[in-house]
Amino acid sequence: MDKLLRVPSLQALQALVQVAEAGSFTAAARQLHLTQSAISRQVQQLEEYYRVPLFDRTSRKVALNEAGHEVYAVARDMLRELLRLEERLAPAVQDRPFRIRIFVSLAVRWLLPRLSSFYTEHPELCLSIETVGGEVVDDGGDCDAYVLYLPSGSDPQDRALTPLYDEYLIPVCAPRLNDGQEPPRSLDELARHALIHSSTGRLEWPQWLRAQGDPPPTQFKHILFNLDDLALDAATRGMGVAMTDRMLAHDALQRGDLIVPFGAALKTGGRYALWVRDSGAAHPACQAVLDWFELQRNNLDF
Repeated sequence: MDKLLRVPSLQALQALVQVAEAGSFTAAARQLHLTQSAISRQVQQLEEYYRVPLFDRTSRKVALNEAGHEVYAVARDMLRELLRLEERLAPAVQDRPFRIRIFVSLAVRWLLPRLSSFYTEHPELCLSIETVGGEVVDDGGDCDAYVLYLPSGSDPQDRALTPLYDEYLIPVCAPRLNDGQEPPRSLDELARHALIHSSTGRLEWPQWLRAQGDPPPTQFKHILFNLDDLALDAATRGMGVAMTDRMLAHDALQRGDLIVPFGAALKTGGRYALWVRDSGAAHPACQAVLDWFELQRNNLDF
């Protein structure tokens, strides 16, 4: 080609097609697992690219105008051809596992004990669970969905998230600690036991202690881990008192392996949410995964 062809983004064309067929930005955002503002920006990009409005917008509905119909017809046919090409060249894509990336402690303590119910409901589907041990789940790469931790005050505007649960910090320990010691019942008694940390940054214990009102003792013995799962295992073995998210400790508390010795749960403002990539939204297992995660959230018994 003598002239380099500039083309609009595929995501923007897909957004236009979805809005046109759904009849609203809200419905299109829900179907594409994006926010309404993200869909609006993509359509705006197309209108800036072609330098003409593509929709007639009223308070009640959104409809393609004459120029919009032209763009829609081309975009619809192009997307259909790309789908046919994918089906011809990569027929196995329909059979590949739905890949989920998640924190390792969350996978071990929360997801794994509940995963059998997913396979009971959907024996024909296959999930691939990929775990990370750090403090952040990298949402790059080619996974279909990611379980993300969102700190207090963070509010991603460019993606639609399925909320899972809010973070509440609680102290936990074994019903009887090493050397037969009774669990602490106050901040003063806590000073006689080791504080078990689930991160080397030691952030959770100070946050919870500050929220208790009375100034805590200044001297503690500390045991450091880089995973909640390790910290909870150490607490179960009676090595001290761990600070953790109550969701991670839920099953151990239900079994009686751990107890909350004293103090109230602290809502940090952090939360966990499921994010599905555009490519993941097209996977045959996507809706079943979303429905299952929604069910787990609704079954919380705190």
